[in-house]
Amino acid sequence: MADQNPNVPRPGTGTPWYARLATTAGRPAVLAATLIMSMPGEYHVARFAGWSDPWAYGMPFSLSAYAGIAAVVAATRPKGARGRVSATTGAVFAIVLALAAQVVAHLVNTGHMDHDQAWLIAVTSMVPPAVLAHLLHLAATPTPVVAPSTSVDTVEDAPVVERVAPVAQAPVLPPMPEQAPQLPPVEKPVRRIVYRDPRCAAIRPLYWNGTRPGTAAMRAALAMSGHGRVGDSTIRGILRAEVEEHEPVLATYPPALGRTA
Repeated sequence: MADQNPNVPRPGTGTPWYARLATTAGRPAVLAATLIMSMPGEYHVARFAGWSDPWAYGMPFSLSAYAGIAAVVAATRPKGARGRVSATTGAVFAIVLALAAQVVAHLVNTGHMDHDQAWLIAVTSMVPPAVLAHLLHLAATPTPVVAPSTSVDTVEDAPVVERVAPVAQAPVLPPMPEQAPQLPPVEKPVRRIVYRDPRCAAIRPLYWNGTRPGTAAMRAALAMSGHGRVGDSTIRGILRAEVEEHEPVLATYPPALGRTA
């Protein structure tokens, strides 16, 4: 079994149980206590502004609920989302109002401030409609839907992806055009052939280009070899016939271009 991540605390270790209990149960207790302690001051400020019972009790609920809603909206909306700046401003404004209500109430109760002042009455009277307007604005602003994160927290949980190197393929070449079958190469005879008519030796080299020589080419080869003029029937019927008799494959060669029989 794989070891646990050392960065993740194991069960039963880390924060003591009483510290965890204080954090878990202490937060709602502190919230309730602060709301209860803030209510008298906000109630008296509403009475100073001219609200009578039971309407004056709505001021603590308006300020406390407004501050909580604005703070939650500001904290849950992602950065740059529509309505985040407005919610942050409202949260700050609600905290300032709650603090000012407590300060004013205690100054009046201790005799350091006169509650019968026009500006104090005017500012306090504007609180409920301002809170209502801003809450409606936050409710009308759509909350962006954040797609669930697909990131991997630890290296151990990361999926292993095998990368296969692409195999280079040879380029596909177009088909080659059909070509005429190649004839076997003409080689000079390895063994020495002794012809009955020595004039055949002057005709045999004419086959080296892979074709069967014609009468005119053989007549010219005989003349250049010093055999004089030889009749056509002798060239074809005797000399060429003897050459091809010793090497029958020569008779299968294609005729030379422009030859005469």
